[in-house]
Amino acid sequence: MLSYVEFGEIKYGDEELDDIRIQTTFDLINELDRSVTDPAPKTRLRTVNLILVRCWEHIQDYCEQLKAAKEADESMPDAVKKSLGGMPGATTAGTGGAPVPGAGSSGGSSATAASRAKTHEDAEAGDDEEAPSEENGSEDSENESIEANPAHSDEDLPPLEGEGSKSEKQDVTDSEGGRIPYHQTGSVSEPMGGTTEYNAGYEREQYDKAAADIDRMLDKMAERAACDQLENERLSELNEMANSISYGDIHQGVNIKINRISSVDTDLMEQFDAVAPRLVTISKQLQRSIQKELKEHRQGGKQTGLVMGRRLDTHALCRNDGKAFYKNNLPNEIPELAVGLLVDESGSMCSGDRCTYARAAAIILHDFCDSLDIPVMVYGHSTGWSTVELYSYAEFDGFDSDDRYRLMDISARGGNRDGAALRYVAERLSKRPEVVKLLVLVSDGQPADTGYSGTAAEEDLRGIKQEYQRKGVIFVAAAIGDDKPSIQRIYGDSFLDITDLEQLPSKLTAVVKKHIKI
Repeated sequence: MLSYVEFGEIKYGDEELDDIRIQTTFDLINELDRSVTDPAPKTRLRTVNLILVRCWEHIQDYCEQLKAAKEADESMPDAVKKSLGGMPGATTAGTGGAPVPGAGSSGGSSATAASRAKTHEDAEAGDDEEAPSEENGSEDSENESIEANPAHSDEDLPPLEGEGSKSEKQDVTDSEGGRIPYHQTGSVSEPMGGTTEYNAGYEREQYDKAAADIDRMLDKMAERAACDQLENERLSELNEMANSISYGDIHQGVNIKINRISSVDTDLMEQFDAVAPRLVTISKQLQRSIQKELKEHRQGGKQTGLVMGRRLDTHALCRNDGKAFYKNNLPNEIPELAVGLLVDESGSMCSGDRCTYARAAAIILHDFCDSLDIPVMVYGHSTGWSTVELYSYAEFDGFDSDDRYRLMDISARGGNRDGAALRYVAERLSKRPEVVKLLVLVSDGQPADTGYSGTAAEEDLRGIKQEYQRKGVIFVAAAIGDDKPSIQRIYGDSFLDITDLEQLPSKLTAVVKKHIKI
């Protein structure tokens, strides 16, 4: 470290680059650079403390030896020399008092290039018998590097997308191609010599998509900007709509606030991509199980094996069970369906993985509806300071395809004034033009807010359910684990157990079939 601060290089002699001392120095290079360029003494003291912390496991024994020498009144220079010579792993690498030749402007021996430099004494020795010529030395060094790291040769690395022809420009795409994977290496080769040449006769290589690539990039930027603007405008409309709804006397004076992520970050996308495949598999199973029956319902067909009827199936007269009748089913249109999902995000949802189950159920249900072109809305709710916080994760008419990523933000938060949140979502759903309006609730059945809890709160929820049932909204309250008695007490027959996510496809299928009257 002192050598790097003094000369701008790390002198490590013949040590491998993966040596813990070299790697530690590499990790601290930014701090070392800052301490040299910053005139403030506090910065240097901070760097010294950081070095002591990072390297303590390596220098602890050394410090103990110096402490013992001081207590024994031994001279400090002798103590230092003695302790350094007795340290395990002692090395002569890095000796020398001046920069390695070739440092600085040439860039061939910089620390950031991690080159295997010779020490100053070896460089000045110039022994013809021991030091190979520059050309041979370069070849030997390269051969040694390849032999020492056979697992990381260029042949083992995957080719980049479009790699091959060097005389033709490659087509640019917005999707990821082959990338070189991260791999551990112990050294790098250091080319020797080299020239600089000016090619005055260079003519451009043909690439006719430069303008198209820029247009595509600008269109993508404009689309994103437009989506952000539309999301902000919709958020204002949602808050205005929320304030225009009459929530009843029990919620009078309570503030309603709609929250929505306008621009999804990459972290949410990565989290969704990590868990989505297994959850989407459940959704696909649900889709396959219902698509066949939907198709048969639309196309109609012949239903056989009936005990009674107007038409006799002559091919079934030999049956002994009397099921010898049939009827023709006429093609029927499936009633249009809209689905709303309201998730309880109260603090009590953090226990028993309730919030985790709710988040997974939301992803499955959203994918199911989105794949079948069923309008779907997903909201979460909690409470803040005298405010009902509503979280919009998916809207009926989305401007982008990022709603599935927003679902990863479902979390356990504060309290829950279920009645206000339920009335908001039910009111939104009741205004939909679809014939069937299905509202799915995921809750622990424990309304808890200032002045809103217990039997009075449960009575409020039952009243809201009855009110919107008369407006055509069908309620399905999903309970997780031990919350089943509470949910069943509040919502009665509108009850669904989703403790086992593997059973969710069949149960949701039964709910959908029931309400579209297959």
